[in-house]
Amino acid sequence: MASHDERCASCAIRHQAICGALSDEELTALNAIAHFRKVRAGQTVMADSEPSSFFGNVLSGAVKLTKMMPDGRQQIVGLLFPSDFLGRAFSPDAPYYAEAASDVELCTFPRTEFERLLKAFPTLEHRLLEHTLDELDASREWMLLLGRKNAEEKVASFLVMIARRARNVGCAGSGNLDFARFALPLSRAETADYLGLTIETVSRQITRLRARGLISLEKGRTFVVPSIRALAQVAEPNGTRLD
Repeated sequence: MASHDERCASCAIRHQAICGALSDEELTALNAIAHFRKVRAGQTVMADSEPSSFFGNVLSGAVKLTKMMPDGRQQIVGLLFPSDFLGRAFSPDAPYYAEAASDVELCTFPRTEFERLLKAFPTLEHRLLEHTLDELDASREWMLLLGRKNAEEKVASFLVMIARRARNVGCAGSGNLDFARFALPLSRAETADYLGLTIETVSRQITRLRARGLISLEKGRTFVVPSIRALAQVAEPNGTRLD
């Protein structure tokens, strides 16, 4: 089993995660409390409104975030991909229900020790703030998508978002930065829930995008996007960018 230092040195998402700008001293302190964890698809990572004992960076896979409504219905409110931060610092309870949408690898940090490091190292605290603000910006963009975009734009935006994330962490499957191949982390039903559409509408829009040559499907849920730029023209007709 590789040591924390060895894992960190070879980590594909290190420079995009909260540890990306840390000094050697800060990185060593963070590594000292880090734990590597694997979670199988469908398993719970955090429970909504229950005490959470850890935070973490997503190393691989995707985590689905949901909120429970009073009548028992659930709404998908977000997806976390490699380099995203999981958890809410300085709050005793988890703000959402987190479930592994695919097999997931996490680098986790115990709550108490991590919050102590945030106070000791301003650079780490600043990186966490940057990630929090990025997440806030993404949430506002998603509000725009849900409120103003039509069905075609919603489905295209969703696929562009995942394609760009796959490309940014080096998982696009090609040296061509305009190309992406990725496994969709949600089922058709979950995708429809996330986008505020019906399953039939999602399937119809995917069929249309395939017919136009903007996407293709391989085995399972694997999507191929020959040109992210071309798909983005459908997703972002007014220049809005969903990263």
